[in-house]
Amino acid sequence: MLETGPRNLITDVAGLRVGNAQDAALKSGVSVLCADTPFTAAVHVMGGAPGSRETDLLAPDKLVSQVDALVLSGGSAMGLSAASGVTDALRAAGRGFDVGGQRVPIVPSAILFDLLNGGDKNWTENPYGALGAKALAAASDDFELGSFGAGTGATTAQLKGGLGSASLKVDGFTLGALVAVNALGSAVIGDGPSFWAAPYEMGGEFGGLQPPAAWPAPALPDLPGMPGAATTIAIVATDADLDQAQATRLAVAAHDGLARALVPSHTLFDGDLVFAAATGEKPLALPPRDQMRLGHGAAICLARAIARGVYHASSAAGDVKPSWQAQFAALPDTRKVP
Repeated sequence: MLETGPRNLITDVAGLRVGNAQDAALKSGVSVLCADTPFTAAVHVMGGAPGSRETDLLAPDKLVSQVDALVLSGGSAMGLSAASGVTDALRAAGRGFDVGGQRVPIVPSAILFDLLNGGDKNWTENPYGALGAKALAAASDDFELGSFGAGTGATTAQLKGGLGSASLKVDGFTLGALVAVNALGSAVIGDGPSFWAAPYEMGGEFGGLQPPAAWPAPALPDLPGMPGAATTIAIVATDADLDQAQATRLAVAAHDGLARALVPSHTLFDGDLVFAAATGEKPLALPPRDQMRLGHGAAICLARAIARGVYHASSAAGDVKPSWQAQFAALPDTRKVP
């Protein structure tokens, strides 16, 4: 029987911490995943409009195989500055890859587009470096979901997006997912309220809703809103001992969960990207089998995290889309699974 970790957060992977920082007026923010020591990381990109920093370094044939932190940020291209704030703070703390006595923190990052969400974007000094440093300083085992960190100003087709997380136990290993849901597609079936990820829900973690009486017929969606105003960025993590090639396969498999929870996904207008992180605490007993099962678990975990991010989003003044809670939380309890 599948079960979550005690927090049902990515920080159930021992040693990992997450920090959030956000600006309510800006309607944007930053989320940072870090640990006390470097960890193996990899990445796989499937969206057509990605925005990232230092992701080439994560290929299995590159010199550096471990990183000091991973950053998810709003702000489109301007949000890449969040990683600079994290890098500066880590270097001041003596962290980083040693190059002749100089410390160079390795901080890959990815951004989402949240520039049309009703927030005040008329700043003269880029705010994301400071938000990145603030998020790193706030890193903890526990953190809030929904309209926090990189999910602060996120949106989906009909509803607000948000920051989601979930965890899962698989064969003695722990898996976790962290995601900023800002998709062109929808996390809910038809007009809602049920989530596409409903078959994978554990313990009523996003409402325990009944599926719709009739599933919508397959359809080809039109392009809502502005092209490029999207992107779902995520991290899946495990305490398994994976090298970069194995971690890359974990990130590839996790994209299946993104496709199960968002319809459509991986479009030309989304920059969908998944990082993988491995702390190396537990060796693989049967590598091919363990890798396969961890990959499947990562997909389940990410699908659940996506639904949780949308489910926990909260409404704020000036929003261009309603939150799931504002739209559906008052519905009768008959919508829930008995």
